[in-house]
Amino acid sequence: AWEGAGPGEGLQPSSSSPLLQASPSARSFQLDYEHNCFRKDGAPFRYISGSIHYARVPRPAWRDRLLKMYMSGLSAVQVYVPWNYHETLPGVYDFSGNRDVEAFLDLTAELGLLVILRPGPYICAEWEMGGLPSWLLWKPDIILRSSDRAYLAAVDSWLHILLPKIKPRLYQHGGNIISVQVENEYGSYYACDHGYLRHLLGSFRALLGSEVLLFTTDSTQAEELRCGTLQGLYATIDFGPGSNVTEAFGAQRRVEPKGPLVNSEYYTGWLDYWGEAHASTSAALVAQGLEDMLQLGASVNMQVSPFLQLTSLPWPGADYKDQYKPVTTSYDYDAPLSEAGDPTEKLFAIRTVISKFQPLPVGPMPPATPKYAYGWVALRKHADLLDVLDVLCPSGPIQSQFPLTFEATKQAHGFVMYHTQLPWDVPDPATLSAPPHSICDRGYVMLQKEYQGTLERDRRAALLVTGRTGDTLDVLLENMGRISFGANTSDFKGLLGNLSLNSSLLSNWLIYPLAIDTAVQQGWPHIAQPKSSSGGRVGPAFYTGTFETPGIAWDTFVKFPGWSKGLLWINGFNLGRYWTCRGPQQTLFVPGSVLHADRPNNITVLELEGAPLNPLLLFLDQPFFNRTLSCNTMAPE
Repeated sequence: AWEGAGPGEGLQPSSSSPLLQASPSARSFQLDYEHNCFRKDGAPFRYISGSIHYARVPRPAWRDRLLKMYMSGLSAVQVYVPWNYHETLPGVYDFSGNRDVEAFLDLTAELGLLVILRPGPYICAEWEMGGLPSWLLWKPDIILRSSDRAYLAAVDSWLHILLPKIKPRLYQHGGNIISVQVENEYGSYYACDHGYLRHLLGSFRALLGSEVLLFTTDSTQAEELRCGTLQGLYATIDFGPGSNVTEAFGAQRRVEPKGPLVNSEYYTGWLDYWGEAHASTSAALVAQGLEDMLQLGASVNMQVSPFLQLTSLPWPGADYKDQYKPVTTSYDYDAPLSEAGDPTEKLFAIRTVISKFQPLPVGPMPPATPKYAYGWVALRKHADLLDVLDVLCPSGPIQSQFPLTFEATKQAHGFVMYHTQLPWDVPDPATLSAPPHSICDRGYVMLQKEYQGTLERDRRAALLVTGRTGDTLDVLLENMGRISFGANTSDFKGLLGNLSLNSSLLSNWLIYPLAIDTAVQQGWPHIAQPKSSSGGRVGPAFYTGTFETPGIAWDTFVKFPGWSKGLLWINGFNLGRYWTCRGPQQTLFVPGSVLHADRPNNITVLELEGAPLNPLLLFLDQPFFNRTLSCNTMAPE
């Protein structure tokens, strides 16, 4: 009785149905509370879906990834829309290039996939601030994800831009979007503001119409389902392999006694935090859980296809679980499709389970993309970061008696430099310290341009220093990702409190919001002469190099032997953070689409703590995820 969606099936009504022949407008996707199922064009329907993040996949690879998902037997994909990826500043929108969500949705339709849309406004997705724009925090007392007036005004303004792009693509209007999620796991958030959910329900209905199926997703915990659900929004749940499927759906039944069973986020892997082991989930366990759910007639969406972090800014978020836990650059959390888009054993195990319940598409699974080990590339030091502040902050510094946050200087991502001078002689080691929770997230300390060490959120709040009156003190603050889950998401960045020296406050700061990404995208530092900086290897500095491919631009992975922590750009593309000594991720994925086959490729590295004596990168044809090394590892001679 269950109908799957084959190629193109999600795109036009079946001509065999007399009901539909009478009225072509009878395309419908509805809840059937009597038979506990969905109905698509009047017939019982259940979906088997996988999540994909268009913002994490380079646009040239969209078709390949979607085709692999389709060939796995999936009838639908779940698509997240990160608000902060599109509304970069208030009222400034970007839907170009990799951000062209309409082109991505049209491609899903072309390939015969239905879509479950997750437009937020909060999406989590291990994405910076859960998709909420950091400029909301320009109003420091704003209460996010609540009925706060300023927050709702910003949300409504965004929804009025986004949802009109969505409406013509709804299933009822001839498109392929069968349902739309409102908010995300709202029950896990402290606010528990049903007025906020009611407001969203009203906005979504006003902009998308009365027919579209709107739903929520929450964990199976009773309190979270109480706070995260609302009359008028169909309540679905999420859980992972190893859960008791009957018990888990029992939790859904307590809030939705009738209607289809739905697991909206079945975790096929789990996320990685810096400094912890690489997550892995057994293929057999994932496949068994999926089979158990499908046996019950449930609809399932798998977190099947986390891909890579290819954007023009580093976007990973962080969790807060007793302490701040930033997420790795790589989104390859032991997924069925790897970060490079390669089918894995887990994908084939899932495909085998699906084949027991609905026919698989005819034809072979597209192969893994070709990889190439370009080998060792030598870099040279271009400049210490302190010597290029004029390039990285062309508008000059902001003067302030005391430190300002990133938000107060309207800096969203990356780095801000805080500069002052020692007000007195410090002949004996004195304690440079910050109040608890005020280093957000890492502070690289330089005295007289000499690197002293790093202050770190929830780990290290003090250093010993010596110096003389008038000596320069510079602290480079790094945003490691705003909290996307686990606490109040108002995660301000920078120096949130005053630095003190032996308990005396330091004042008279020059604050430099750094536009590093912009400079590198515009060709710096390759178009500039190297600075005659010190030849030293410690402290924040830029390194550059080039390499040529043997006439092919294939995907590759880059390793950082002996490097400490920093960021990599190739041809102006920000490929994210490496943190060799903290791990577990040891390589960054480089999609072939960012490489030149016919001319040299420019490499830029910002190393924050210490480069190896022989600054080399190693390009490999496979990734390394599960290693944490000590910081004194050096490259081979």
